[in-house]
Amino acid sequence: MPHAFRPVVAAARDRLPEIYGSRLHSAYLYGSIPRGTARVGRSDLDLLVALRDEPTDADRRRAGALGTALDAEFSQIDGVGTLLFGRERLLSDLERYDLGWFVACLCTPLLGQDLAARLPRYRPDDPLLARETNGDLALFLPRWRARIAAAEDTEEARRPLVRFMSRHLVRTGFTLVMGRWRGWTSDLHEMAAAFGAYYPARAAQLRTAAAHGYDPVGDPAVLRTYVDDLGPWLAGEYARVHGVKAPRPEALG
Repeated sequence: MPHAFRPVVAAARDRLPEIYGSRLHSAYLYGSIPRGTARVGRSDLDLLVALRDEPTDADRRRAGALGTALDAEFSQIDGVGTLLFGRERLLSDLERYDLGWFVACLCTPLLGQDLAARLPRYRPDDPLLARETNGDLALFLPRWRARIAAAEDTEEARRPLVRFMSRHLVRTGFTLVMGRWRGWTSDLHEMAAAFGAYYPARAAQLRTAAAHGYDPVGDPAVLRTYVDDLGPWLAGEYARVHGVKAPRPEALG
């Protein structure tokens, strides 16, 4: 971990037990900070928090407040993203090849008992793994269009959308080819390169999206391309190759 980010991580580690108390089961880092590639003032802090029971809206507000406080206090980071789940969901059969895989293979333990010990050994060439990680992109596209339409017409408002959607699309492109590449990575540039080896006609788009995932722009044309061209193509190709992800309760509700 880069030395500059250690105070940020230490603050998150100290404050999470204060916020959630005995309900906190474990917490993890993921992304560029534990990978050692984070850049001061440009990278965000990515956290995954597992509670002993299902999180409430109040729990999510607390996570958001923690992120806002850390972002204001530490100039080293550019935002905080926190994924919040109940322990049983992370260990459930439904999430075994999605959130479970994410915890076991792409997260670094920060606090508590590591759930990876209760999860299986994963193989990158397992077609079920590919289907369950990103086989739901088509469901997200209408929501993304609504978020874009509702955003303020400023570069500052659009940059977080570009960062989030860029990362999602690059990860989807990577898991599309992960079985053939026979490995996994959390580096967006590596993901785009792996994808490009199998889909050269779309390689430049994924490389650009990877760059925007780290250094987002506020260009509305980028967002239009994501929801009108690259996103629909990826969703269709993913469904053709791997099938559609099993519905989650929130999607059904």
